[in-house]
Amino acid sequence: MRTLHHFVLPSLFLLSILLWSCNREKQWEGQEPVKKINTESVPVQLQYKGVFDLGNGVFVTNNFEGARLNGVVRNNDTLVTVLITPENSPINMSPWYAFKLWSETPRSLYLKLTYPENAGHRYLPKLSSDGLNWRALDSASFQTTTMMLEEEEVVKDLTMRIPVDTDTLWISAQELITNTHVEQWIRELESYSYVERSSIGNSHEGRPIPLLKIGESDDRKMIMVISRQHPPEVPGFLAMQAFVETLCAPTELADDFRSRYNVYVVPMVNPDGVFHGHWRHNGGGVDLNRDWQDFNQPETSAIRDFMMQKTKGDKGKFYFSVDFHSTFEDIYYTIDPKLEGNLPGLVPKLIEATGQELPGYTPNVRPNSAGEARITSTSFLFYEMGAEALTYEIGDGTPRDFIQRKGEVTATKLMELLSL
Repeated sequence: MRTLHHFVLPSLFLLSILLWSCNREKQWEGQEPVKKINTESVPVQLQYKGVFDLGNGVFVTNNFEGARLNGVVRNNDTLVTVLITPENSPINMSPWYAFKLWSETPRSLYLKLTYPENAGHRYLPKLSSDGLNWRALDSASFQTTTMMLEEEEVVKDLTMRIPVDTDTLWISAQELITNTHVEQWIRELESYSYVERSSIGNSHEGRPIPLLKIGESDDRKMIMVISRQHPPEVPGFLAMQAFVETLCAPTELADDFRSRYNVYVVPMVNPDGVFHGHWRHNGGGVDLNRDWQDFNQPETSAIRDFMMQKTKGDKGKFYFSVDFHSTFEDIYYTIDPKLEGNLPGLVPKLIEATGQELPGYTPNVRPNSAGEARITSTSFLFYEMGAEALTYEIGDGTPRDFIQRKGEVTATKLMELLSL
């Protein structure tokens, strides 16, 4: 996939989305500590999928994997209003959208993205003519309105001016990376003799959850990598992709690393949510990254059972784990550095080494307190598995070339540190 050029949004947009953490004098403090919630399955509202005839030769569709469009109306000759709603509530405000638009005759349209009363716009629209190569919408082509939400000014809706013709135009919150795209990526990795593919289990709706094994060791020393617990968090997936590809590279460093460590990768933890274009949840209507204590959902249970089987008795240990996510800005969420797992000090050393390799970049680190709810993957991986655990968050608007470089450097420094 081609990289998407970084684009600076106008001042009306959420400043927390726009300001890339490595260029700020004061670093973002991160999100509030997580709180325990009920993770038993609840209903979700599936969107109606089809082709919407808006009249006068204008058409919109959400009939594809990863799409999100819950309602659409043509207000007049030039204005089309789209409604984007979540799968259920309450929910984290990560309003994903993806749909296609075309016209029988060339014309310019104003397209307005709207949301429920207590939700606002988050992601800068990305455009594509083929669903593979994406570009950011030009600043001169949209305007926003704001509202007060929980005592903060946020973007309420966005109206964009776009030219349309007979060629399909894809419009999406982030690059569209679906289960199908991930399957293709896995097949490419399988060309290496030291990469094996299997399934770690099935999702709430019965979709296979792919598992990759990278390495040729005896499982005495293992690494765990997971991604896409939350469907819209594509930048985190891109970082994971670069990280894993570096571990798979046919280099002397990686060859030596794979002879001593096996890396297990679950690149798509939430295939149901990605398939349906969910804002946050899985097919059971639950935030999977809050289910790592009760394990009410099959996706988290499958990973837990796999790791426990791998470490049962004296079989082996997980020395490092990383969970890739996306949020408003780049940040690392870590375990309290005073606490020790199977390889004390690894995570701080890794973050420091990565930062030193990236000129002008100052890592933003927020350790979790020992008293925080132990309901996330990072907490489970550290407290139950002993792995030195890291939540690796990429900003929504982080430059794609930097995401690639950061993922590569992180993997390289990890291999170097584990070779000492």
